[in-house]
Formats: sequence, C-alpha cells, structure tokens
Amino acid sequence: MRIQLSEHFTYKKLLIFVLPSIVMMVFTSIYSVVDGLFVSNFAGPSAVAAINLIYPLIFVLGAIGFMLGAGGSALVSKTLGEGDKKRANAYFSLLVYVTLGIGIVIAVAGQFVVPPIAKWLGAEGITYDYCVLYGRVLLGAQPFFILQNVFQSFFVTAEKPRLGLIVTGAAGAANIILDAVFVAGLKWGLAGAAAATAASQVIGGVVPIIYFLCRNNSLLRLTKTSFYGKALLKSATNGTSEFLANVSAAVVTMLYNFQIQKLVPGDGGIAAYGTVMYVVMIFFSIFMGYSVGSAPIIAYNFGAQNKSELKNLFKKSLVITAAFGISMTVLSEALAYPFIKIFGYDGELFDMTLRGFRIYAPAFLIAGFSYFGSSMFTALNNGLVSGIISFLRTLVFQVVAVLTVPLVLGLDGVWSATCFAEIASLAITVIFIIAFRKRYGYI
Repeated sequence: MRIQLSEHFTYKKLLIFVLPSIVMMVFTSIYSVVDGLFVSNFAGPSAVAAINLIYPLIFVLGAIGFMLGAGGSALVSKTLGEGDKKRANAYFSLLVYVTLGIGIVIAVAGQFVVPPIAKWLGAEGITYDYCVLYGRVLLGAQPFFILQNVFQSFFVTAEKPRLGLIVTGAAGAANIILDAVFVAGLKWGLAGAAAATAASQVIGGVVPIIYFLCRNNSLLRLTKTSFYGKALLKSATNGTSEFLANVSAAVVTMLYNFQIQKLVPGDGGIAAYGTVMYVVMIFFSIFMGYSVGSAPIIAYNFGAQNKSELKNLFKKSLVITAAFGISMTVLSEALAYPFIKIFGYDGELFDMTLRGFRIYAPAFLIAGFSYFGSSMFTALNNGLVSGIISFLRTLVFQVVAVLTVPLVLGLDGVWSATCFAEIASLAITVIFIIAFRKRYGYI
C-alpha cells in the first residue's frame, strides 16, 4: 500500500509511513555497533578506543549529508505541496550533484588531516595507528556516506520509504557479512572493520543514484538542472539544525573523551563510553528516524496550507514520541547487562560500562521531544528556530553539563550530564513551540 503525502494520517497510517525511516536509521546506527562488536572481541579495547576517538571527525564531515538531506527534502516537499513537480525535481537533482562534489573534495582532503587530528585528540602508540588507519579508509568512502545520508530523507519525500529501507538494509547486511569475513574470518582486525563499513556505504550511496537516474514511479527523478543558488542556500540554512546536531555531537563526544581520560587512566574509560554510545546511537536513531519520516508530511501540508492536518500530525507525534521514550528507558535498563556482555567485557570494565549505561538511560524519556521540535521547524522551513534548538541542545547545554556535573559527581557526572542537558533542551523546545503556534497553526 502506497501512502501519499497528501493523505489524512491516523496513528496506524502515520506509523506505517515512518516505520521504514525508523528502521533505516537504526540500520545505519547498527553499522557502528557491528564494527564495535567485532573489533572489541577480535582486536581489543585499544581498537575500540581508536574508533571512538576518530569517529567524531568522520561524523562531522558526514553531517553535510544530513544538512542537505533534511533541509533539501523540506524545500522539495514544500514545492511538491505547491504543485510544482518540475521545479521540485530540479531542486532535488541540484542537491544530489552538489553533495557528490562536496564528498569527493572531503575524501581527498581527509587523507591529509587524519594524522594531525588523531594526535590532537590524544591518541598515542597503537591507538594512534588505529585512528589513522580507520579514519583514512572511511574518509575515502565519504562521498558515498554523505549521499546515503541525503537519500535517507529523499526516499521519504519520493513516497518510497520502504525502498529506502531495502537499500539501507542491504547495505547493513553487507556490513555485517563483511565484518564476519574480514575481521573474524581473515583476522584483518580494525582494517577489516573499516573496509566492511566503507563497502556498505558504497552500496548505500550508489544504489539510490541508479534508481533515481532511471525511470521510476516515485515523485522524484534525477534530471538535468540549473544552478539555483537561492534554493541551495535555503536548503543549507534550513538544514542547519541537522548539521549542528551532528557536528555538536562529534564535538561533545571529544569533550566527553577528554573528561573521561582525566578520571579514568588508560583506554578502559573511553572503551566503556564508546560502548554506551553504541546503544545510545541506536535508540536516538529511532527519534531521528521518526523525524526523517514525518518531516516531509509536515512540509507538504505546510506548502498546501492544510492547517487541520498540521494539528493532527503535531498531536499524534507528541503521543508517539512519549511512547517511544518510555519504551526505550525500560528496555535500556532491562537489557543493559546482556548487551554489554556481548562485547566481551568483564571485571572493572564491565561494571563501569553497566553503571554508566543505567545512569544515562533516563535521558531517553525526554530527548525525543527536542528531536521532533527541531525537525518540525525544519519541515516548516524555519531553519533559524530549528538551528537554535539544535545548537542549544547538542552543544551549549551538553558542554555546560559535562564540564560542571562531573565536578560534583565525578565519573557518574559524565554519565548523567546528558540527562541535565536534555531537561534544559525540553524547556527551550516547549517555549518555541508555544511562541510560534499561531504563525503555523499546529496547535
């Protein structure tokens, strides 16, 4: 059953429509978790620490894809809602071509910046070698990683979320299979994990290009285009919140690593934090997936000036977000022990990771509302408000929390800092939602 952006959405229809995007984002997160599992069991804590140290750089550069994907899909969806399909496809094509060009530049430049950045991050000895190796391989695949991030949003705008799920699922399956072959089978260690991830990203980036270049029955197709400077600028500024969210997450991860290094000597603390972040990434990807899946619907109805449907979507989204938050918190507390066990940890490292995860878990209760609030304003083509929420949530509040809370609570303060940051983020999000309710009519 194909659900169109113009339809009225019940809870069932809304969940069916966004489910592929949620699963798609979870699959994307699982790439890193699978790498972590194989690397932890076959290469050791130093390799896990290296991934956690260098991955923020890769994520910062890949954030360009989230920015152009979220901001561009909002603009394209709004244009479709206004009834101009030809211009919508021209915008879509321009954004894909520009993204590919940016990715190629990053892939080349990245080979030179990885070593000095690894040094700056504090990597030494074998951990430094691992950082450079992993970083260079994944940055070489950066064009495909960025395209994959862009297409995650545009598959939904094209009314093909299930196809997006299939592509991402195929890439994820390839990652898992190649990890088993390269890391466990051929004993290539961290190099094998990097190669497996890079190969999966190539699949995730190339297959959508082939699909959208060929004749298809979706709303979008890659065509000849012109340079629409205003549209490109609008997409970039409108997707600022997604860019800031990913860049800030990377910067904050570095700061968390620095704080942990002060409190826990050696690689153990960073390995524990990296393991906690694997689970956090999966759970937060559910909120992100819902935002990606619902944003084109909101943008379409905003373009069509259908305020009754905006109200319907807003109300149902709050209920669904609350249900997700409660479920994640319960699951994270219940599954913390068995999940950490599969990483092969024991003794002090296991106890530290388990305690950190259980202290962190309550953040899931409220984090989804700020995710949705920022995404909703992106969909409403208000990049400024979306960017402010994202900037405060992912950078300002997180930095303040991780610098101050550990002064009182020590290592427990590192694990609980996100909870304090999310409470402040929720308050800001509620203020903006109330302030703009009359302009957009979602309440």
